[in-house]
Amino acid sequence: MNGIINIYKPKGITSHDVVYKIRKLSGTKRVGHAGTLDPMATGVLPVLVGNACAAQDYIMEHDKTYVAGIRFGIITDTGDITGETLETHDNIPDYEAIKSVGESFVGEMKQVPPMYSAIKIGGKKLYELAREGITVEREERDITVYSSRLLEKINDTDYLFEFSVSKGTYIRTLGEDIGTRLGCGATLFSLERTVCGEFNKTNSHTIEELQKLSEEKGSEAVENLLLPTELSFSHLKVLKLPEFYSKLCKNGLEIYLSKIGNPELSLSEKVRLYDNSGEFFAIGEVGEFKNGIAVKARVRFDTVRK
Repeated sequence: MNGIINIYKPKGITSHDVVYKIRKLSGTKRVGHAGTLDPMATGVLPVLVGNACAAQDYIMEHDKTYVAGIRFGIITDTGDITGETLETHDNIPDYEAIKSVGESFVGEMKQVPPMYSAIKIGGKKLYELAREGITVEREERDITVYSSRLLEKINDTDYLFEFSVSKGTYIRTLGEDIGTRLGCGATLFSLERTVCGEFNKTNSHTIEELQKLSEEKGSEAVENLLLPTELSFSHLKVLKLPEFYSKLCKNGLEIYLSKIGNPELSLSEKVRLYDNSGEFFAIGEVGEFKNGIAVKARVRFDTVRK
C-alpha cells in the first residue's frame, strides 16, 4: 500500500495522532505525515503511506495557505490562545489600520522561529525547552509571504486573515509581528491550513469518514483513497529513461545527459524520473559529475522498506 491520503485534521489532536489512526485503519506500519499542525490548528495534512514516506522532506518544502484568526490586544507566551497571557492592551486600531498593516506583510522577509516550535537545538525540541522556562537564541530564517488578505472582521479584536506562504513560515509569529507593528500586540485564536502544495481542503477526507468506510471495507477504504505519490511533484519536469539507463539509475548510477539526448535541464534542477514502462520511480537531481552534467536519483519510490 503506497501513496498519499489528504486528511483534514480536526482541532484538539496532534498530527501524530492522525498518523496513529491511519496506521490502524490501513493495517500498515509505515505511515508518516508532511507538515506538522499544532493541536489547536485544523486543516490539510498529507499523510504518507508506504514508500510515499520517502517524499516527506520534499512535500514539506511546498508552499502553503492558511486562514488565521488573529486576536489583537493580547500577547501570549505561545503566540496563540493556548498559552499564558503576558500582556493585554486596549489601544486596538480601527479596521482600516488593521487591514492596511496586515496586508502590507507581503514579500521576502526574515522571521525568527518561536520557542514553541518543533525545531531541534542541541538534540532537544524548542517547545520542550520552553516548557522548562528556557529561552535560547534562534537564527532568523528567510521566508516569503506571497499574499496577505483580510477576510473578515469578527468583532473589535478578532479578525480573519488568509496568508499564502513559503515553507518554514510560522503563522503565529506572523500574527505577532503584525500586532507589534500595530502597537497593540496579537495572538492567534484559530488556524486552518487550506492548501499544502497540491493538496487542498476541498479534496481532503476526515478521520470520521475513513472510520465509517473502514467499517464497510476494512483497510481497502484507505487504499481506495490513496493518491499517487507523484502527484506531489506535478510541478517538476518529467524525464523518461530508456530501459538500459533506467536500470543503471535504479542501481544508483548517474545518467549523463549527453547519453540521453541532452534534455534541457539546469544544474540542481529536480525532475520526475520514469522508467521505460512509464513507472514513476524516483526524484532525480541534475548535477555536475566527473564526466559532465548528469541526473541522479535522490529519492526512490519503487521499493518499499518494511
